[in-house]
Amino acid sequence: MALAEGVLLNHIARETPDVKRLAAFYEEVLGFQRVQTPNFGGFEVVWLSLPPSFTLHLIERNPLSGSRSEPFVRDPKALPRAHHVCLSVSNFDSFVQALKEKGIETFEKTQPDGKTKQVFFFDPDGNGLEVSSRVDPKERGS
Repeated sequence: MALAEGVLLNHIARETPDVKRLAAFYEEVLGFQRVQTPNFGGFEVVWLSLPPSFTLHLIERNPLSGSRSEPFVRDPKALPRAHHVCLSVSNFDSFVQALKEKGIETFEKTQPDGKTKQVFFFDPDGNGLEVSSRVDPKERGS
């Protein structure tokens, strides 16, 4: 039996040297919206929301902590098994086309069920992202 009950994902935090740049990417590419962010003093933080309940916390990297190591991969083709965050969209094909028009390198694949399409890419800081087509749970089968 799990110790916790009713667990829901609350937020994901990303550390970055340029909070404004990363926030603009998530707003422009994925439709996140800025929400009220507490003043933590001494470093910049932006909170972004993706309705209905997901938030992304972008936090200015502490320059005294040293630079973050490079991501494990730079090629979106290698990302499916690597560390990433996945979101789903209902307009998958037009979303992928928009990524390509922005010059964002992508890798696409379709799951063996033939129903779920996926695109893998990186944000400006090299964090892995996956976006999948939204499939009606009734269509997935058991």
